[in-house]
Amino acid sequence: MKTKELISTYTLCSQYNIEISFVDELNKMGLITIELIEEKPFIHHDQLNKFEKIMRLYHELELNLEGIDVVFHLLEKQEALNQEIKALQNRLKLYEGE
Repeated sequence: MKTKELISTYTLCSQYNIEISFVDELNKMGLITIELIEEKPFIHHDQLNKFEKIMRLYHELELNLEGIDVVFHLLEKQEALNQEIKALQNRLKLYEGE
C-alpha cells in the first residue's frame, strides 16, 4: 500500500485537537482501522469520511464512544435493510412482469 494513501494519526490528532488515545479507542472498538508502518500509526484515506463523521458526532452532539458505536451500528443495519428492500423490490418486479 502506498503511503500517499495513508494519513498519520498524529496529523489527525493535531488537526482535530484530540488525544491519540481517542484514535486508539476508535481502533479498539472497530470504528476505524489503524495500520502500523515502521511502528507509526496511520489510517487509510478511505476512512477519512467516517472519521470526520465520528468527530462531528463527538463534538457537535457530544456523544461518547459507546454512543458513536451504537450510531454506526444502526446506520450499518439501516443500509443492510435498504439493500434487502431493493433486492425484494427487484424480485417483485420480476413476478409482476409475468
